[in-house]
Amino acid sequence: MKGLSILAAFLGGAAVGAAAGILFAPERGADTRSKIADALRKKGIKLSRTEMEDLVEELAAEIKE
Repeated sequence: MKGLSILAAFLGGAAVGAAAGILFAPERGADTRSKIADALRKKGIKLSRTEMEDLVEELAAEIKE
């Protein structure tokens, strides 16, 4: 059970770190969102534009906390 919580913490940290890197990247936000959407579509996850914007806002809020 301890190993599972360590793995979950690692994956959560990796996701937040990746989101922070993407959000603070020097590219335009529209370009970054487009790249994120393309990467998600390749994995079979389809999000509308508003869903993508909501996801980005949610991640940004978590990072600011």
